[in-house]
Amino acid sequence: MNINERIENKLLNRIEISFSWKHEGTTTPSRKDIMDLVRTLEPGSNPEWIVVKNCETRYGQPLTTGTAYIYSSQEAMAVEPSFINKRHEQFRSGSSNADDSSNGGDQ
Repeated sequence: MNINERIENKLLNRIEISFSWKHEGTTTPSRKDIMDLVRTLEPGSNPEWIVVKNCETRYGQPLTTGTAYIYSSQEAMAVEPSFINKRHEQFRSGSSNADDSSNGGDQ
């Protein structure tokens, strides 16, 4: 995985990483694979506070690009829409996810 850009967004209390991943000879990486690799690239980051967005794989090319956000706290993640939290819920082990999923269905 190559990090194309790394920005510390102090206003939103997060680190924004733009990445590209050449996966020649292997399958397209899953969202979980990307989250695990982002966690290793940023030591000390909490896997519960990582969000992967804009993930695209080009047709016919073994290249996936996207953006990952690493938040500093659960409160900082409040800027994310409920459907994003619901999408990442299966990769998290926290007990607060049951509350997020009930709020996500109200929209």
